[in-house]
Amino acid sequence: MISHETIYRFVYAQLKRTNERRWRLYLPRSKYKRGRRNKGGGWPRIADRCSIHDRPLDIATRQVPGHWEADGMLFSAPGKAILVAQERQSRLTIAMPQQNLKADPVAAALTRMLRPMPPTMRRSITFDNGTEFARHHHIARQLGLQTFFCDPHSPWQKGGIENAIGRLRRDLPRKTNLNALPRSSLDAIIARHNNTPRKCLGFQTPAEAFLNSLHFECESTPGTRPG
Repeated sequence: MISHETIYRFVYAQLKRTNERRWRLYLPRSKYKRGRRNKGGGWPRIADRCSIHDRPLDIATRQVPGHWEADGMLFSAPGKAILVAQERQSRLTIAMPQQNLKADPVAAALTRMLRPMPPTMRRSITFDNGTEFARHHHIARQLGLQTFFCDPHSPWQKGGIENAIGRLRRDLPRKTNLNALPRSSLDAIIARHNNTPRKCLGFQTPAEAFLNSLHFECESTPGTRPG
């Protein structure tokens, strides 16, 4: 096991004898510059969208479980993608391969992904402004939850799912050929992600934190049992 002190000593030693610009090489994606976002343009035409600024405070502060974020994970080859969703409080991540990111199949996939959850564990979901989420009304109606949308060009407002996709990129870089990736391999990657302890969770894993929340919510709701 490598302790955090060993890592700090390594970092300080490297800073003394290398140019700081070389530190990009130690990042998961070693680029000098991060992506630049276009500030122009208006809201995409997604009907009856509810702004993230109207989201209740207990969602933003992660005080209550059952609030999700979702996004599509794209790859270099056009076509297939991975639809990823993360529960905000526990950071539990679920994913499903997609043939494309058109609105109807995305809505159907998210419904299948979240339907097994008890109602108290699927209260809301937050999206960016991609047209793949244009059928948010279908998702809300099928699952009985609220949908919210980030501001234009502001995916950082759903930072949990952005961070999750960044972590998954270590195992699923853009050059990944999804046609050659078995579903069992994707499931193993997601399982490893959900069973890695996180400092923000008091060194619980996302799976442990989610199960704790699930049992608490079920005990607080008469007639409900964990699935």
